[in-house]
Amino acid sequence: MDRVSLLPALTGAFGDAPDAVRLQNHASSLEDLAATAGALSRRIAGARAAAVVATSTTETVTAVLAGLHAGVPVVPIPPDAGPGERDHILRDSHADLLLNATTAPEGIEAVPAQPHDRAPWTEPGKALDQTALVLYTSGTTGRPKGVPITGEAIAACLDGLADAWDWTSDDRLVHALPLYHVHGLVLGVLGALRTGSRLHHTGKPRPDLLADANGSLYFAVPTIWHRVAAAPTEARRLSGARLLVSGSAALPAGVFTALKELTGQAPVERYGMTETLITVATRADGHRQPGAVGIPIKGVETRVDDTGALEVRGSTVFAGYLGRPDATRAAFTDDGWFRTGDVATIDEHGVHRIIGRASTDLIKTGGYRVGAGEIEDALLTHPSVHEAAVVGREDDDLGQRIVAYVVADPVAEETLVQHVATALSAHKRPREVVFVQELPRNAMGKIQKHRL
Repeated sequence: MDRVSLLPALTGAFGDAPDAVRLQNHASSLEDLAATAGALSRRIAGARAAAVVATSTTETVTAVLAGLHAGVPVVPIPPDAGPGERDHILRDSHADLLLNATTAPEGIEAVPAQPHDRAPWTEPGKALDQTALVLYTSGTTGRPKGVPITGEAIAACLDGLADAWDWTSDDRLVHALPLYHVHGLVLGVLGALRTGSRLHHTGKPRPDLLADANGSLYFAVPTIWHRVAAAPTEARRLSGARLLVSGSAALPAGVFTALKELTGQAPVERYGMTETLITVATRADGHRQPGAVGIPIKGVETRVDDTGALEVRGSTVFAGYLGRPDATRAAFTDDGWFRTGDVATIDEHGVHRIIGRASTDLIKTGGYRVGAGEIEDALLTHPSVHEAAVVGREDDDLGQRIVAYVVADPVAEETLVQHVATALSAHKRPREVVFVQELPRNAMGKIQKHRL
């Protein structure tokens, strides 16, 4: 695919339709979307950076496209961000515009939406090797860090996934993901406009709305897939889809199995980060198995060090954090590989499994190194357990003791301890089980273990 034009669908390369892009109940043709974005791009040209509160609306998509067209880095802000987080992102990114807004903090110009303005969509204002987006990390280990993403990295990621998933203009992509991060924005919006597939964002992640959308390609996080699997009638209506993709967190084995039984096909998983975009994916023609996230996409290399820590390099990886040379140096090895902070295994076929975060999911107990992920998987095989998160807690005797937080039907703690001890080695059993009503998650469905 042409690497000069980042979003060829907007230039008419794949034809058009009145509902080529649908967000909730608002449908747009590609021509209308391009013309609206073209007009806004002329109003923001020359800005250092343009922030937008990234609601799941056509106005947000228009704002992002306008920034790409004008060569102005776009800074998506989560709609539920508190005042402190929002102010930090605005200040740290040096945004001088706030799009789709009538008011803005001091020093930042508010640019109201004018959806009836029209102007031609021409060539982008900057080359693909320039910053297109500034995305912010989740901030689980400090204040969120700005991650500049180039158009070149976006193109490489999307082309790699198009190859892995046979993603073409014949597809209809359906999802309900937030539009301020990689999964929902880069894959879920820009991916459609690069491959030419139609796009339907359902707004709310309800199983009935997803089924009604009648897609060939679905993107969702495990929390959404769990809801789909719990609604058998709607899940069966997805049997006509070509591919069900799960990402942003590990898909529980029970949900994987339920989806396979209800839809007639196993989902595919993929792996990535804000800093790297998507680097590893199960191919459409690959072997699908619970817990496996596939092989590197084109242009990406991976390796694990002697502790099991996963490192990546390639065309999708960012160059460094915005204004944080110290964090950038710490994030890369001396020979240029990005330290993901995740622990992984790679089998003889190159298939990756993510064990968990090195900081929270590699537990050193009694002289053993234990991955939290395998204990969580073992707990989830018990019929009473719905969700599980395992962490290590400081222990004078063991160094760290294994503590499991579970959402479960009534069941004895000792029953779950013995269940794990039987399924795995005895030293991998939880020393403590804490029953909770729900596990803390962020908007992408990732469990926030630091809050347990």
